Amino acid sequence: MTDLLSPTSLAPQPLSHASALPARYYVDPRMPALDAQAIFRRSWQLVCHQAQLTGVGDHVVIEIAGLPLLVVRSDEQTIRAFHNVCRHRAGPVASCHGKGAKALRCRYHGWTYGLDGVLRGAPEMGRTEDFDISQIRLPEVRVQVWQGLVFVAIDDAPAFAELVAGIDARLGPDRSLAPFEFHHRTSYDVACNWKVYVDNYLEGYHVPCIHPGLNSLLDYRSYITETAAWYSFQYSPLESAGDLYGSGEALYYFIYPNTMLNILPGRLQTNRVLPLGVDRCRVEFDFYYAPVDTGRDTVEAAHERRAKDIAFSDEVQDEDVTICQDVQRGLASGSYDSGRLNPLRENAVHHFHELVRAAYRNTAEPTHA
Repeated sequence: MTDLLSPTSLAPQPLSHASALPARYYVDPRMPALDAQAIFRRSWQLVCHQAQLTGVGDHVVIEIAGLPLLVVRSDEQTIRAFHNVCRHRAGPVASCHGKGAKALRCRYHGWTYGLDGVLRGAPEMGRTEDFDISQIRLPEVRVQVWQGLVFVAIDDAPAFAELVAGIDARLGPDRSLAPFEFHHRTSYDVACNWKVYVDNYLEGYHVPCIHPGLNSLLDYRSYITETAAWYSFQYSPLESAGDLYGSGEALYYFIYPNTMLNILPGRLQTNRVLPLGVDRCRVEFDFYYAPVDTGRDTVEAAHERRAKDIAFSDEVQDEDVTICQDVQRGLASGSYDSGRLNPLRENAVHHFHELVRAAYRNTAEPTHA
């Protein structure tokens, strides 16, 4: 892995003279293991909305960097996340999302854990010497609820307050994300490395070429991209979206390393980009809408506008999938290594690449006991 962790390739680059990550970071078969270790185990990951965990015992199951996790509302005030791996013989404590569980029971041998992660029952283990069930518990990971969204972190990750510093103030009280109501999830499996999809999301440079419909809604001349320590955001006034979104602005947040928040008047869309292999990823889109304001709208009109939004989102996503898959083929062709970035339009791509380079450098540095 020496070539992937080469100090020359991973040296910081100023925006004015920056080049994209070399092609090998998108096509080398060793990348999934490196990304899992260097990035996904050391970052905050969006897992669900708190609306999915309203009742005690409500839970969701996920996997991050190969680690199965179980996120559960353990009491009325607390959401916790545990390794979804039984301490007996590594069976799954929960196999699917669920509601109102009183306990968590491994389906392999029936070992049962409380919602606090402590072992409560182990069939036929009563005569086992020096076996105290009260001393056995599921390993726990950190949980943070922010703007109604639930995040978890497995290993070392920045303080969550640093991760989102400034976003609350930018949104303001009138655009809190917490009141939005979940509508549906759409998933796309894309034949590209997860970083290709992120790169594409992070710039509006391609919008006039790839997204004619979206380009007609946005004011490209006023399209701005800004960066913070751990996130970037793009925004533009809405020019001709009166029958779909009304007046206001389109606001797109990227939270390192793989979370996206697409915020438009009356609508929130969260995207998670999940690696499935060196040249495959899954993008999960969760749609949320503001509660119907019957003073402004009829229910029928609100539903019609939502249907138009979903159709428009599908159109934009199909365009993105096509170009991302084309880019992956170009990266794998052997024809390309790395190209210069546009400092005006690709500053967020540079920002993401600098965070990735730093993550790889930190992995390359030896650790001392």
